[in-house]
Amino acid sequence: MALSIHTNQSALTTQTSLNKFNNALATNQQRLGTGLRINSAADDAAGLQIATRLNAQSRGMGVAMRNVGDSVSMLQTAEGAFSEMTDIVQRMKDLATQAANDTNSASDREALAAEYNELAAEMNNIYSNTKYAGDNLFGENGKFNGTDAVTFQIGASSAESLELTIDFGTFDPATDYDGSETLEDAATAQAALDALETTLNDIGAVRAQFGANINRLNHTNNNLANMKDNTDMAKGRVMDADFAVESANMSKNSMLMQSGISMLKQAGQMPSMVMSLLG
Repeated sequence: MALSIHTNQSALTTQTSLNKFNNALATNQQRLGTGLRINSAADDAAGLQIATRLNAQSRGMGVAMRNVGDSVSMLQTAEGAFSEMTDIVQRMKDLATQAANDTNSASDREALAAEYNELAAEMNNIYSNTKYAGDNLFGENGKFNGTDAVTFQIGASSAESLELTIDFGTFDPATDYDGSETLEDAATAQAALDALETTLNDIGAVRAQFGANINRLNHTNNNLANMKDNTDMAKGRVMDADFAVESANMSKNSMLMQSGISMLKQAGQMPSMVMSLLG
């Protein structure tokens, strides 16, 4: 290597290395400061794209899990109303069975009919006024009493949805139990018993549909939780900084920076050493 005053090759080479170590050290410090391996697209363009897709999927599944929880709550509200109607019909059946026995007088049957009709009125009230988030679930314009299915969004994509239509069969307390039953004699009471048997079967069928879909949604929620956990782990492997690796690299680059600065100081003395040849 020629000795020159104008061009200090040692100093230039050392300065270039220092710039590289300084940039690497800054990257280490940024990653340790943010906890992320990728802080901009320049850090890992392909990795950032992958992580963005994983993050979108994870967030979508998180919202879907809340949707599933809301859907289960709606169905449980509906099923709870029918559970109460089951208890009411059971009591009405007890009263009709008692009224069918001729040991009762007309006044006895009148008293039985009074409770019977009040229970029928309450069943109509439950059917007409059970609401979730302000919307009727049954009766006229109820969510589960129309021809259109109720759609639950249970996933992060448009294909992941559940369309639910509940078949009420012949159950309609507004027409079947209008509050005018008299139970005035054994024949009337026995006719009421037959009608109540049909009502119980219809209510049981409706409750079974609600229960089946509640169970399905619980499994959906479990699967979403599993997918979200694994998706978050995959995103973490792409985005998260390895603190052990970054700490080791920071220590290495810091020492290289100190060594480079020391060598740059010595390389800067080279022109002075060349001048010594002149005199």
